[in-house]
Amino acid sequence: MTFDSPGRRVLVLAHTGRAEARDVARACVKLLTSEGIAVRLLADEAADLGLDPRADPGGLVEITTGGDLPGQGCELALVIGGDGSILRAAELTRATSTPLLGVNLGHVGFLAEAEQDDVESTIAAIVARDYTAEDRLTLDVRVLQGKEVVATTFALNEASVEKASRERMLEVVVEVDGRPLSRWGCDGVVCATPTGSTAYNFSAGGPIVWPEVEALLMVPLSAHALFARPMVVAPTSVLAVEVLSNSAVPGVLWCDGRRTVDLAPGARIEIRRGDRPVRLVRLHLAPFTDRLVAKFDLPVEGWRGAAERRRRDNGDQADIDTNGGSGA
Repeated sequence: MTFDSPGRRVLVLAHTGRAEARDVARACVKLLTSEGIAVRLLADEAADLGLDPRADPGGLVEITTGGDLPGQGCELALVIGGDGSILRAAELTRATSTPLLGVNLGHVGFLAEAEQDDVESTIAAIVARDYTAEDRLTLDVRVLQGKEVVATTFALNEASVEKASRERMLEVVVEVDGRPLSRWGCDGVVCATPTGSTAYNFSAGGPIVWPEVEALLMVPLSAHALFARPMVVAPTSVLAVEVLSNSAVPGVLWCDGRRTVDLAPGARIEIRRGDRPVRLVRLHLAPFTDRLVAKFDLPVEGWRGAAERRRRDNGDQADIDTNGGSGA
């Protein structure tokens, strides 16, 4: 399906299984169309929201399906939900490089830029084009059985190779840049991006990596080995995980916790930097440190900082000058 009407257009994607998401989505559609911006909706989500383009006198509501490159011709996708909704939106829009702007209705919501209470100001920023988009490194993943490529996919956060059975450990050999690194009996291996460093990687004990850093991460899960540390490698590196042929259990590949591939013994999973990034919209230029503090509710009481120290020191000097001496 193609859309030939001129003008500005925003794709709205919502977690319509939640009542509050439906309410926020309807409000966003109303605000955008009132500003003359066309809104595109997936057919099933439009039905869940009770929106019918035939009842739209301005002709600003469009309906599409997930298989129609829904982001084509849209300046951005407004995603209403949690991080899972944004990961789903990345699946739908990555081919068209449509920037994603998340309105968080979840818990931590690391990928989202706005909160539910910010809807009006978020729409105002869209109308004024007062936002920027930043590219986030992705992973291209392929699975081989012998010499045959049996699956290809991508990930924005992480690709994890995990055991398919709770009773036994998965036997793997990991490889970096074509060279074997170590053999592990483990629960699995997480390969993550800097964007995903605050997701599964974080839960597995991996490092937090600032989004501006280009790198790939590899973190073993409960590995029975002397050398089983999280690793950060170059963005040009190729990571590989081989499920040993004598592994007592099969494995499963998870990408962003959404797409799975069953792994038989002998399977090889190769992970490299993705050819196509995912673009995330930013409304604020706050440092990533501030995002960490806000999202994880980190304690920073007592911080003075360089600017505060300068202010204090300048104030002390002013007192010295006023009193005509050091007071010693």
